[in-house]
Amino acid sequence: MSFRVVLLVEDEALILLDIEAALVEEGFQVVTAINGSKAVEAFEADPTRIDAVVTDINLGKGPKGWDLARQIRQQKPEMPIVYMTGDSSHEWEAEGVPNSVLIPKPFVHAQVITALATLMSHSSQA
Repeated sequence: MSFRVVLLVEDEALILLDIEAALVEEGFQVVTAINGSKAVEAFEADPTRIDAVVTDINLGKGPKGWDLARQIRQQKPEMPIVYMTGDSSHEWEAEGVPNSVLIPKPFVHAQVITALATLMSHSSQA
């Protein structure tokens, strides 16, 4: 069985480590990035390796989560995208990619896991 690989993008280290641990516990392999630029580098290194993206919206310098998702979807149109945000939910309708999920912070890990499982199930059926 191959592992499902998630690109996790979060600029706050403690949140990144916390979500990474939860994803690993659920059986995911996780590639982490602390900003949009590092995420693009990680994705471009091997786009076929990444099965889903979980990203914060506001990532400091460089691309925002919205931009990152659009760029990734140009190469992999069915890529499951889960957004996390503390203050940008109101922008999701205008900025988010279709067939994505937005989870407002604070959240519980089960919300991220459920969103990923749902989106990955739909993308594998497409």
